[in-house]
Amino acid sequence: MKLNSDDQQLAESKILLLYILSKVGKPISHNELLELVTSIVDMNYFYFQQFLLDLLEDNYIYTYKKEDKDIYEITEDGKNAIDLTIDIIPGILKLEVDSKFKKNLDTIKDKFSISAEYTPISEREFSIRCKIVENNITIFDLQAHAGSGEQAKKIVENWNNKATEIYPKLLELLIDE
Repeated sequence: MKLNSDDQQLAESKILLLYILSKVGKPISHNELLELVTSIVDMNYFYFQQFLLDLLEDNYIYTYKKEDKDIYEITEDGKNAIDLTIDIIPGILKLEVDSKFKKNLDTIKDKFSISAEYTPISEREFSIRCKIVENNITIFDLQAHAGSGEQAKKIVENWNNKATEIYPKLLELLIDE
């Protein structure tokens, strides 16, 4: 069967997604995968979603929930599919993926390993959650309350910008005798 240009582009994009997942080598969240793929190649969100659904349906990848996040991982069938079809991806595109991959993955890991958010409970009460995640393991998770929206925003902002300074201080206070 000869592929027309649309079929060729579709196959190339799916194999490229599998190739990126195989390079990651471990489970990755939906947002991390989306950001990684779009930082490497020009792919819009709707195509990305469709390719992801097709690969799930074909059992080339699987997904599960972890801490309210969709996590994706390549299956053995997916790895076999890459081995058989890697030649579909043009060499220049593979080279581009390989060169951008390490830098972009590290940036995304840093960006997603520190997070904070707040949720209104009532008009004057807000719940705040500050986290640090490394290698898909939560190493720090703090929940607190704030008495105003401004205070909640400030806590979230400070955590997102200064967690690398705040976390060691908190740890030191917690272990201090």
